[in-house]
Amino acid sequence: MSAPERWVAALPMYNVSPALREDWHALLARIAERLARSDTPVALSVVEPGEGAEALHAFWRRDDVLLSQTCGYPLIRGLAGHVQLVGTPSFAARGCVGHRYTSAIMVRAKDGPATLTDCQGMRVACNDRTSHSGMNALRHAVAPLARDGRFFAHTVYTGSHLCSLAAVAEGEADVAAIDCVTLAFAREHMPAKLEGLRQIGETRAVAGLPFIASRRVGQALLDNVRLALCACLREDAALCARLRLRDLVPATVADYLPHAQMEDEAHRRGYAELR
Repeated sequence: MSAPERWVAALPMYNVSPALREDWHALLARIAERLARSDTPVALSVVEPGEGAEALHAFWRRDDVLLSQTCGYPLIRGLAGHVQLVGTPSFAARGCVGHRYTSAIMVRAKDGPATLTDCQGMRVACNDRTSHSGMNALRHAVAPLARDGRFFAHTVYTGSHLCSLAAVAEGEADVAAIDCVTLAFAREHMPAKLEGLRQIGETRAVAGLPFIASRRVGQALLDNVRLALCACLREDAALCARLRLRDLVPATVADYLPHAQMEDEAHRRGYAELR
């Protein structure tokens, strides 16, 4: 009997606490166990994609990725040629509408602005230039308010949503757009990070962060991954509750075209960069 084909998996996007990291790993371990027992077994290893956005983007393009999760913005800006969609998760979090999600616009409670319009001339924190929730969604919201391609006085790139929250709380920045699922996890696992902050708005709802697989994955194996993931969601209610996972919704790249449309709308208004 030939050895089972070997694949890798990582679900790094919402690993905002050690407990959540363990739970995401537990979900992948359950999926790996099911795939190992299937009629055409495969060996699935849970790996760490590496630190930083560059390592993550490189990992998503590996041809041995059987299951991971990406952001919709890089998906429609080049990644779609390297991956196929497993589906879009539906999360139980304030700001989520079915499988769609929003970004919460956060400021300091004590001295922060009351509206997004009032943020003109202030400092913005952004997790990453390739983030939909932290950059693209906020750029789209700000574009009608910008003048001569500018709205904020300064942009601070922080590396993560948690660091953006800290930048606002500590006075390094005045406003940030935070993925609503990340915000829900932060409220639950590290409420101190939200002390002294409040929400003044939210961005347009779009399809949430999709689960992906390499284009090298055949259709039969891709179907098995979907079945294994859905079975795990049904069978371990406690784990799913901790991960706030409700369902897996079928999805195609076309479901993520609104991300590109939001970018295009900002560009047409002359607001190409979050600044």
